[in-house]
Amino acid sequence: MEAIDRHPTRIQAANREIILRAALEVFAIHGFRGSTVDQIAAKADMSKPNLLYYFRRKQDIYRAVLEHTLGDWLAPLAAIDPAGDPIEELRRYITLKLEMSAESPAASRLFANEILAGAPVIGDFLKTRLRELVHDKAGVIRRWVSEGRLAPVDPVHLIFTIWAVTQHYADFDLQVRAVLGGQVDMPGFHQQTAQAVLTIVLNGVRPRD
Repeated sequence: MEAIDRHPTRIQAANREIILRAALEVFAIHGFRGSTVDQIAAKADMSKPNLLYYFRRKQDIYRAVLEHTLGDWLAPLAAIDPAGDPIEELRRYITLKLEMSAESPAASRLFANEILAGAPVIGDFLKTRLRELVHDKAGVIRRWVSEGRLAPVDPVHLIFTIWAVTQHYADFDLQVRAVLGGQVDMPGFHQQTAQAVLTIVLNGVRPRD
């Protein structure tokens, strides 16, 4: 468990954020087993005793980083508005997921590594909060389909597809670069990527005449 108060001061909250950002970079490079508290403290430009005031163990830092990442990623899914236009709600969600993948590829890769390892730290989270949210939003998509506002599509597999395609550009960055070369670093690449992904996914779910 973390060692900080339930109601941290502004400085404590800022230091905790610094630690989590530093830990994300360290874990993404070295993995959980290859990372040390000393490496994280050095990356955070903080003494080890000071870091241990906020987190007692490496495991606590790792869990906090993953939960922070999941919280950020799930917020756009949770924000899908049942009363909104289905195509526009999905467009917004996909766009946000692509932006997050581009801005924080280390977070996506860390999460992928946790899943590949069998989700030893966040397995309970996946089976509870994640599952509940997915089923809730799948219900929204299912209703849109029944109303004829989307083409017939399995809502859970649609969500899986969006996750897969949006996180691909972070998790398989080396593969993308091997295929596209210098295009990846050219201005407008991320906008072109978003347009391509949106066209493919949204054309697949638009209502048929």
